[in-house]
Amino acid sequence: MTTHFLGDTAVLTGRSLRHIARSPDTIITTAVTPIAMMLLFVYVFGGAIDTGTESYVNYLLPGILLITIASGIAYTAYRLFLDMQGGIFERFQSMPIARSSVLWAHVLTSVVANLVSLAVVIGVSFIMGFRTGADVLDWLAVAGILVLFTLALTWVAVIAGLSAKTVDGASAFSYPLIFLPFISSAFVPTDTMPGPVRWFAENQPVTSIVNTIRDLFAGQPAGSGIWIALAWMTGILLVAYVFATLSYRRKTA
Repeated sequence: MTTHFLGDTAVLTGRSLRHIARSPDTIITTAVTPIAMMLLFVYVFGGAIDTGTESYVNYLLPGILLITIASGIAYTAYRLFLDMQGGIFERFQSMPIARSSVLWAHVLTSVVANLVSLAVVIGVSFIMGFRTGADVLDWLAVAGILVLFTLALTWVAVIAGLSAKTVDGASAFSYPLIFLPFISSAFVPTDTMPGPVRWFAENQPVTSIVNTIRDLFAGQPAGSGIWIALAWMTGILLVAYVFATLSYRRKTA
């Protein structure tokens, strides 16, 4: 059964990746918006923002990476919605393949596509002056956090793709996720915010994730913040996975 599932998932993931390869504008669009935001904040607003660090691009990059992922997963919901509307799911059900492999193919495609977009954004950040004291283990830790964050949000995207009534509705759910880093430590320190906003910023998941990535890039110990970040991402992943699976079963029953 496991071999059957893995083989089916690999074949369907290859199908989805070929679709992206034939339409690379998906990755380009996903990367362009975060890069434009990075250029805007570093070269226009950066001089007016006091973060207590020498380089604002170093401070900003972790939040931009999360926005890149939040932008990218909208396409997962979009592609899933089109497959549902096009009847491809019904066709797959008539074939001797593992049902869950259909969803996992979309999820793995999202991870691959987002990793490519993240690599592009990081490459541009180096051109803009980003420098890091991270060693190989720190980079691996950052990569692991970004993959886990992508998985968590992708399963949220699966719910949206399965539940949406229109194409616009399938991707619109990502807008609040893109906005969330603005009310966190991603762009400015939280201690500059007014009371209620500061409380929300310090206790929402993006802040702990951003702070952890920032510490890893600086080559500093992440401290207890990394466990808070992992707890948030793991919790979101598990809850989203359960609801996505239940929604998929109802749709294909």
